[in-house]
Amino acid sequence: MKIVACIKRVPATDTRVKVAADGASIDTSQVEWIINPYDEFALEAALRVKEAAGGGAGSGEVIALCLGPAEASKELRTCLAIGADRAILVKDPDASRRDAQVTAGALAAVLAELKPDLILCGKQSVDRDQGQVGILIAYALGLPCVTEISRLEVAAGQATVERAGESGTTERYQVKLPAVLTCQKGLNEPRYANLKGIMAAKKKPLEERDAGALTDALQVRGLELPAARPAGRIVGEGAGAVDDLVRLLRQEAKVI
Repeated sequence: MKIVACIKRVPATDTRVKVAADGASIDTSQVEWIINPYDEFALEAALRVKEAAGGGAGSGEVIALCLGPAEASKELRTCLAIGADRAILVKDPDASRRDAQVTAGALAAVLAELKPDLILCGKQSVDRDQGQVGILIAYALGLPCVTEISRLEVAAGQATVERAGESGTTERYQVKLPAVLTCQKGLNEPRYANLKGIMAAKKKPLEERDAGALTDALQVRGLELPAARPAGRIVGEGAGAVDDLVRLLRQEAKVI
């Protein structure tokens, strides 16, 4: 079984975001880059599917696929150290600015060539939070798609998945492969790279391709940081402050 985990290089979630001089992007000079956390669930799911099939050379292949700048090879090397068999970097220096349609199209072009049995994506990236790329990949390839899965089993050419439904319910689906699944927190606990994996990653293939000319349909006109929050106020202490607190919540904050 051939499984592809789609990976995105994103700023670390504790990054202090600064708007760049152009006013339409972030200043990346002090940014630490990581694998998108939701994509870590996708990679771990891919590894577990392979392991459930026996884990040997003949049981399957896990490929990490990324649209990103040349520097994203670092994140892909991490994927290889964690356990992916090979990686493909589709080089695009402006990948972090690409809209979901263009990103999905570039990835789908490679996926159409690879013809994987299963495509796994994070449910969204933590930088743009759009949650569209996995769905658009499925649409481009004409494949079934289930989003935000919290459980996965693969057997006999189909995937059995669960996802959260309305009002706390759980939805269960059986999907014929090939298919696209997007992964949610709680699906698994991603593993870390160990020393053996880090050493092995140096010998694993990391292919680089040129994304070519990409044109976004959606353009960012400007970015600005949210206004600073007003300082907090202590109304009083104990039960005697309740009346004033209720009055302020009603008259000033207007939340009750």
